[in-house]
Amino acid sequence: MIRLSGRLVCMTGEERAAVLLHRPAHIQATLAEAGCLSFTIDDTDDPLIFDVRESFRDRAAFDAHQSRTRESAWFAATRHILRDFRVEELRD
Repeated sequence: MIRLSGRLVCMTGEERAAVLLHRPAHIQATLAEAGCLSFTIDDTDDPLIFDVRESFRDRAAFDAHQSRTRESAWFAATRHILRDFRVEELRD
């Protein structure tokens, strides 16, 4: 299993607005991907920081997600927002 955890850190209200606008469709598309086990982008106490948690069945599913995301409206709108993520591979 591949697990990603971390933060999406906005620097401006405009960046936050982009996350809020595109988040629902991005979550829905990701949860529909083959191999996606879980995916959340949650608000935190700081309105400019979002908590991101995702897990995928295996490296292939995670890599497919990364590829799809790079071609999405989500990425086009949020590509410049700071991502502070940790990716770990968990073995059985």
